[in-house]
Amino acid sequence: MSDPATHWKQRPERSNMPMLRLMTWISLRLGRRVARGILYFVAAYFLLLSPAARRASRQYLGRVHPGQRIGWRRQFQHFMAFASVVHDRVYLVNDRFDLYDIRLHGQPMVHNVLEQGRGAFMLGAHLGSFEVLRAVGQQQPGLRLAMVMFEENARKINALLRAINPAAHSHIVPLGKVDSMMVVHELLESGAVVGILADRSLGSDSTRSLPFLGAPAALPVGPFRMAAILRRPVLFMVGLYGGGNRYDIHFETVADFSQIPAGGREAAVQAAMLRYVELLEKYCHAAPSNWFNFFDFWQPPTTPHLSP
Repeated sequence: MSDPATHWKQRPERSNMPMLRLMTWISLRLGRRVARGILYFVAAYFLLLSPAARRASRQYLGRVHPGQRIGWRRQFQHFMAFASVVHDRVYLVNDRFDLYDIRLHGQPMVHNVLEQGRGAFMLGAHLGSFEVLRAVGQQQPGLRLAMVMFEENARKINALLRAINPAAHSHIVPLGKVDSMMVVHELLESGAVVGILADRSLGSDSTRSLPFLGAPAALPVGPFRMAAILRRPVLFMVGLYGGGNRYDIHFETVADFSQIPAGGREAAVQAAMLRYVELLEKYCHAAPSNWFNFFDFWQPPTTPHLSP
């Protein structure tokens, strides 16, 4: 039986670069308001014609809204939020932050980490938009962010960025190479922040079953062990889409592995993972439509699914 934490990597490629370039042209030439009108058709398409994604949406919404009826209207809102966040990448990758009302919460935590000069890990999830972190970089010139991700996903992200903006540059460190850990270590030593979306398995990484929204879910151990081995602080970051042009970026503390006592690594990793899941639950409840893992997160899926 397949592992829900790794099954997403086996899905067929769903991206359509000519369509993405057309949507980018429409968005940049005709404006966000005109382009957003198309998103209603995109959301309706996936709601009607992607049964696997629809089932996953209903399952998740049922967990975040226990006891409530999950109808088509609520699911459409879920798909519309996903379409909106993906579409906003067009503007964020082109540095059009002036189009958005972006509000920061917990920013002093980032300042404190940067002042230490030792670098840090910043864990996110497929919850909201990680791309809005670029806006923080605009306001905080000292912030340098590098993303660590599964190698095949890194290829897809780079292709997507080039399609949106050929001049865009994103520092992505692909895992699975001989020197991957060395590159991450060098980035941290230079004071950079290393970002990881820690809700999906990286490569052949092992997972740990933890309670999430009322049922066990398999979460990858790798990001937490990496931070523990390199003895760095870990922050949580989420950019929640609030509708219209509103984004709220929240920072939270997960762990400081520089303080691990002798022989206490595994206990510290477990505590950090529990804290991470606690924060995932907190922000899923705060903005339910922002969860973008459109596959069965709690049980092994058997059909292809939609993913950002």
